[in-house]
Amino acid sequence: MRIAVTTMSTDMPEPFLKQLVQLGADCLDYGNGACFDGVSEQGYPDLDELLRHKRKIRSFGLDINRVTLPDMTSAFMSGAPGSERELENAVNAMKVFGEAGIPIVRQRFAGDTFDGLMHSYTAKLRGGYTVRGESAAWPKQDRPVPGFDELQAWWGRFCAVYERLVPIAEEYGTKLAMHPSDVPLPETPFGGLGFHRVIDAFPSKQVGYVYCIGTRAEAGGTPLVLDEINHYGRKGRIHTVHIRNVRGSLPTAGAFEEALLDDGDMNMFRMVLELKKVGFDGCLNPDHIPVLIGDDPDWYKGGAGMRCGMGLAYSVGYLKALLCAAVEYGW
Repeated sequence: MRIAVTTMSTDMPEPFLKQLVQLGADCLDYGNGACFDGVSEQGYPDLDELLRHKRKIRSFGLDINRVTLPDMTSAFMSGAPGSERELENAVNAMKVFGEAGIPIVRQRFAGDTFDGLMHSYTAKLRGGYTVRGESAAWPKQDRPVPGFDELQAWWGRFCAVYERLVPIAEEYGTKLAMHPSDVPLPETPFGGLGFHRVIDAFPSKQVGYVYCIGTRAEAGGTPLVLDEINHYGRKGRIHTVHIRNVRGSLPTAGAFEEALLDDGDMNMFRMVLELKKVGFDGCLNPDHIPVLIGDDPDWYKGGAGMRCGMGLAYSVGYLKALLCAAVEYGW
């Protein structure tokens, strides 16, 4: 297992890349499908520019672990006229990433979360560090949950995209990874049943998940996460992992708060051992980094920060210690 850090831009200054290497990070995850050169001009990345960028980050000792395709917006997911161009852009981007030898690609879909049903707030945890909190007790607006027919239509649009992307993933040996719906409210498309549905409909070994331990803990805590790691890990469907801790969950508290890796409800060493047990050998990404005193919150907005603050340094160091312990004392 290696450690990846999220960036939202390809325009990363040299000190930032050097700091990542000094901390011991191995890879980069690109969370913004529009960040690559060529997307704004033609709708998908330029292959030559992508290869040039790949050489640049490799010169610092880093690799690209995961990238993001141009988004499927609400226009496409609702079948709006002219929106089919979005699918063509995603197909072309998938081919470019395949040609460049990118190992993991994620596709985002509008409507995979039910926005407006939770109250977002900033929580202060141990010593006053700040994190994201979400509560169902004070919804921001009265918004109905999509009905069965609406969700079925949404699923049909999802399948139309994957029917085009999966053969390309198989051709290039690229892994196509889906992130769970966050917040994991009941009936959100990529929840417990939705995860099963994806690999049932597309049984290719290239199809799997950006398995987010924090998001799934929000849905059911340690037992659910261990069960899903065991189930999907044995099938080889966990392509990369977002690893973060949380306090509380929707079933137990109707709310949750993100936390530093050692400060939530889960024992993260146990999660690493479970991943090791099922043969996972991909990247761990400490996403949603808490902001510690001395950090500038703007560094972390949207994961776009270009400096390695204390929260990121702590998280990378903690993960490296867990990985060393797993090798030395794990089974």
